[in-house]
Order: sequence, then C-alpha cells, then structure tokens
Amino acid sequence: MSTSLTLAIPSDNPGGLTAPISAHFGHCDLFTLINIQEGKISSVNTVSNVEHSAGGCLEPVNLLRDNGVQAIVVGGIGARPMQAFAAAGIDVYYADQNSLENVGAAANGLIAGKFPMMRTDQTCKGDGNCHH
Repeated sequence: MSTSLTLAIPSDNPGGLTAPISAHFGHCDLFTLINIQEGKISSVNTVSNVEHSAGGCLEPVNLLRDNGVQAIVVGGIGARPMQAFAAAGIDVYYADQNSLENVGAAANGLIAGKFPMMRTDQTCKGDGNCHH
C-alpha cells in the first residue's frame, strides 16, 4: 500500500468509522471516505450516494473517482461497476462483510493487508443471490 490512500467503504447512515457496512455497494446510503497516511487513519469524511436506477451503478463509481478515491472495500460487486472501477484506477478489495463489525474494522483490515484484491470471477451475476 502506498504511503497515502483514500479509501471508500459503502456505509449505512450516519457513516463514519462506527457505522455499519452497507450490504449493497450501489445502493448504500453513503460512502465513508477514509484518508490513510503512513498506515494510519488520518481523516474521515462522508459523501452521500447518488440516486440511480437498477443497473446504474456506474454513477457511484464516478462519484468516488471524482472524490479522489483510490481503493474500495466491498463484500460483493457486479461486473459492470467492477470494470468501471478498473477503468477509473480504483482498486477493489474483498472482505466478508459478515465478519466485520463496522467501517472502522474494514479500514483497519485493509491497512493490515487482510483483504485480497477482488477478481472478476468473484463478481455478482445479477441473479439476486449476491449482496453488493
């Protein structure tokens, strides 16, 4: 990990380190943006998710790109937003959200190197059996 990183975590209201991680990337309430400097959390902000219709998960990707996000931790994601993150230069990490207490645990897990980069064969297929 570089010495400076802006990380996004899909979050339920009100956001922040103690907020629950959202079960659905594209339709989360907001994103908690965490600036990491030298392996430590240096600041935390939130940005509201944008309204979009089903299949419109490229809008949240663009929102995060425009906010300088370099990485995101998700429990699942569809193929289209995964491709859009790759095109935007945003790394996607996988974490089993059921094993994480809150947004802070996800941030600390990333800092500790506990999460693998998500592979395209792990993406959700849109059949309703995946939480992202």
